[in-house]
Amino acid sequence: MNTSVSSNRKWSRTIRIAFLYAVALVFLFPFYVAIVYSIKTPVETAENPLGFPMHVSWGNYADAIVASNFFQALRNSMIATAGTVVLTILVCSMAAYVISRNSNRFYNFFYFLFMSSIMLPFQVLMFPLYKTWVDLHFLNTLHGLVVSLTGVQIGYFCFLYVGFIKTVPRELEESALIDGASQYRTFFTIIFPLLKPINTTILVLSALGAWNDFVVSMVIVQKKAVSTLPLVQFQFFGEYTSQVNMAFAAIILSMIPIMIFYFAVQRYIISGVTAGAVKG
Repeated sequence: MNTSVSSNRKWSRTIRIAFLYAVALVFLFPFYVAIVYSIKTPVETAENPLGFPMHVSWGNYADAIVASNFFQALRNSMIATAGTVVLTILVCSMAAYVISRNSNRFYNFFYFLFMSSIMLPFQVLMFPLYKTWVDLHFLNTLHGLVVSLTGVQIGYFCFLYVGFIKTVPRELEESALIDGASQYRTFFTIIFPLLKPINTTILVLSALGAWNDFVVSMVIVQKKAVSTLPLVQFQFFGEYTSQVNMAFAAIILSMIPIMIFYFAVQRYIISGVTAGAVKG
């Protein structure tokens, strides 16, 4: 009996491991395709699309950098991402603090308004946003892109912040108010430092969203001088020709900075999301 049970457990464990390896291969396969295509010549790509190249063509990376004006696009992406992250954290944390500390109908209305925006697809907002940005002269500007990316992210991140702030004891801020601190000083000196787990989570998720965004950027930015990395990658695919190898080389180059950033702070994501999901 014990031998049978042990054998069944061993087979069950083997099946689970095999399944996990299969899932890992499925998720890693796109990375393999991107890397292989980025170091192939067009001839090898056509003859053997998924095979490893006989001769590595590192020139695709140099050509991609020149053709896409990579470093200017990298600068634009870094500015847009940094601006979006800072604005998102400030706006969402302050809004969530006010909402979480007030339970009347007025603040509840704004809370549910933020929640409803999560279910609203960007395509619904696209034309009104474009018209508004034309009137405000925000098109083809990095600050217009930053405000747009922040607005798209506000609903979900406010939801996370509200859940986290409700777990912070009110007694801390009440003591500060008794000592004469203003509400702004109480928030920035006492509450905001306690938000480090959720702040880090928002920082990572907001940075990933802003760095990889294509749809919002395509609507707001049309000039090459202010194009971000996802937009310049799109130029490799024309109506009649496609420079697939250079496109994948540019994709690999654009992935490197955000992957380094992600792996440096990934351990904070789970703890922040879990804490933000706790309801006080």
